[in-house]
Amino acid sequence: MEAGLPANPTLIRSNAPRPKVGIVHLGPGAFFRAFGAPFTSEAVAQSGGDWGILTVSLRSPDIRDRLKPQDCAYTSVTLAPDGAEYAVVEVINDILVAPENPPAVLDAMADPAVKIVSLTITEKGYCSNPATGGLLLDHPDIAHDLAHPSTPKSAIGYIFHALNLRRLAGVAPFTVLSCDNLPNNGPLTRAVVLDFARAFDTDLARWIAINCRFPATMVDRITPATTQADIDALAAAQGYVDNACVMHEPFRQWVITDDFVDGERPDWGAVGAQLVSDVETFELMKLRCLNGTHSALAYLGYLAGHETISETVADPDFARFIKTLWEDEIIPTLPQPEGEDLNAYAQSLLTRYQNPAIRHKTWQIAMDGSQKLPQRLLGTIADNLDAGRDIAGLSLAVAGWMRYVGGVDEKGAPIDVKDPLVAQLRAAYEGHDTPESKVAALLAIRDVFPADLAKNATFRAAVTGAFTQLSANGARATVQGMV
Repeated sequence: MEAGLPANPTLIRSNAPRPKVGIVHLGPGAFFRAFGAPFTSEAVAQSGGDWGILTVSLRSPDIRDRLKPQDCAYTSVTLAPDGAEYAVVEVINDILVAPENPPAVLDAMADPAVKIVSLTITEKGYCSNPATGGLLLDHPDIAHDLAHPSTPKSAIGYIFHALNLRRLAGVAPFTVLSCDNLPNNGPLTRAVVLDFARAFDTDLARWIAINCRFPATMVDRITPATTQADIDALAAAQGYVDNACVMHEPFRQWVITDDFVDGERPDWGAVGAQLVSDVETFELMKLRCLNGTHSALAYLGYLAGHETISETVADPDFARFIKTLWEDEIIPTLPQPEGEDLNAYAQSLLTRYQNPAIRHKTWQIAMDGSQKLPQRLLGTIADNLDAGRDIAGLSLAVAGWMRYVGGVDEKGAPIDVKDPLVAQLRAAYEGHDTPESKVAALLAIRDVFPADLAKNATFRAAVTGAFTQLSANGARATVQGMV
């Protein structure tokens, strides 16, 4: 900024009437502000209702310190291919930092006007056992919350003790709405809340089981982290400073099981949310169509020298490759989601991938592949094998992962492999000299490959053949040869 010029003012909330609080949201991070809050703001504008939001940060005051000076208004920035689009969101009425005043948070959740408590707390916030889905009763926060009802620390503790306050006051429970990107997030939330309740009061557990509702949801919108450069660009474009702004792609999809206490919810359906009877088929569609091809593009695209997904699919051979994956190997495995066109959904994914404004790095998507492969790729491969269908493209994606975890790219440069099994993967790869033996060693890792799949002769041959081609010819030439 040149000397003598005034600084841009901070964003100021308008004088428009604000709806009363009907939702308490735990976890006001970037995804919620780019997704759940705009959906609710638009639903209120369309159909009315007291669905203002009180947000609660369970840990840090950082978001509060960014939002409060702006009276909780902020800018939602759509990163469209032809330029940014801006909308100011004013549906958040206030924000609390839970550790500063736990009783205030419980009182807010116990208010009869609050009909929904929603969550974006990440997977670890549920304090669940990944193997069983049950609550980790020995988790330090859970143990604390069972012993200290008035000062909980975990989201599960807050939900349970607020429900207890409502029952004692003769008030109906709220709906608990998980918006985290987890399979079966509604049943998972119900399970951990009931596990907590049984450890505290079995009568209350029965009351929650009978009266409370835990709808499942599927959420989808790419939301890159906001940088100082983003804040500066917004100030230059709009003439104000917004330290709480969020960036996101144009696409969004919210699928919700329409099961709420007394049917009370905002009119999200009026602004594009899909209210359905079963979310599971949508989750599978997203997992295999989006996450599966994201992983395939990440490994093969990285090996081919592409930094981002948009750069990868700008290569016509890679674009044809994932179209073939969808048409021949992924969509045939999917049950039909309610009201969804699977081919149109796949085309919408390609359009999203092509957006150059979303710099989704192949290296970032490639992280933690040992945890992602079973859900994103291997289940689809197993279904195709059972049905006698082709697995060539998906096997190439698996082979791409194997080359990637070897830790050296096609130019001989090291790859910074981020994976909880990185040492085991590297040892399996480096301990063998031939493509056949490397593939066999990696297939023997049971934390990644189920025994039945790893021993399947068709699968082993397809992955070994693809790996051999990658090693000899490189990723781009191998993809080109396939399509």
